[in-house]
Amino acid sequence: MDKRIEKTKHAIKSAFMELRSRKSLEKITVKELCELAYINKSTFYSHYTDIHALSDALEYEMVVDIISSIPKDLDYNFSNPEIFTREVTLAFIRHMPQVKVMFSGKNQTHLAAHIEAIVKKTIYTKYPEYESNIEHNILLSYCIHGAYNASLSNPNADPETVVRVIESATRLLQPLF
Repeated sequence: MDKRIEKTKHAIKSAFMELRSRKSLEKITVKELCELAYINKSTFYSHYTDIHALSDALEYEMVVDIISSIPKDLDYNFSNPEIFTREVTLAFIRHMPQVKVMFSGKNQTHLAAHIEAIVKKTIYTKYPEYESNIEHNILLSYCIHGAYNASLSNPNADPETVVRVIESATRLLQPLF
């Protein structure tokens, strides 16, 4: 990618994240974003159709970053579901500052849903028999959403404590897998 384009996109993303940290998505205008990023509106529109397209692109990037931070060699066969849940929890915790900005308010549940869809697709590719197993699907949803909500709802907790408690709780679910 051209350095100028890369620099412009970085300025747009940084300005968006700053604005998004202060206000809801619906209240952000292209004009104020452009002023903060020191670009023209035409420059913004050459990269994104509107604020929602920019937000969607950044959400997608964050989902990819979080998924990428989960070890590739992680065994999804659920012989040790606590290891899977620990790694998912750590991935959420590592990205929590950005998560709180991008997925605040009405968007709070979007991230876990995106992560769940991608993780399930990955698992079903490797273990197609899990796709039709409703119990596994429910437990997988529980592990992903539980890890996300516990991480998000306990911002003052030590990350090691959050991970340890979630891992212990998931270990109790082992017989259900």
